[in-house]
Amino acid sequence: VGTLPGGCDSAGNCFCRAEFAGPRCEQCSPGYHSYPHCYACSCDSRGAVDNNCSPAGQCRCHGNFAGHTCNQCALGFYGFPSCTPCQCSREGSLHGSCEQDTGQCSCRPGVTGLRCDSCQPGAYGFPH
Repeated sequence: VGTLPGGCDSAGNCFCRAEFAGPRCEQCSPGYHSYPHCYACSCDSRGAVDNNCSPAGQCRCHGNFAGHTCNQCALGFYGFPSCTPCQCSREGSLHGSCEQDTGQCSCRPGVTGLRCDSCQPGAYGFPH
């Protein structure tokens, strides 16, 4: 599939197109995925460690990034491409993750604020 018209050398190693690798061009080169098609990895340079991906096309993301191509924030982070930690109040929020675009944490009843760290009007005694 990935062999060039020149065939193979005397040792039996075939000449491969750039996106193919192996003695018989039977796998994808680094930076390509999904043999026998060998599509280029399209890792987002802002979130990916490099432009190499798994055989299925999953890029290796930095810890605060996620997604097939590392083009979104991981759980617990918001505001792609900066992917800032949510920092939700442990006492005032329902869980540690926040809304992906705004960073708004999910607050417990009677609690408000971006990080769920203050009382709503009429409530008192945060965090108890």
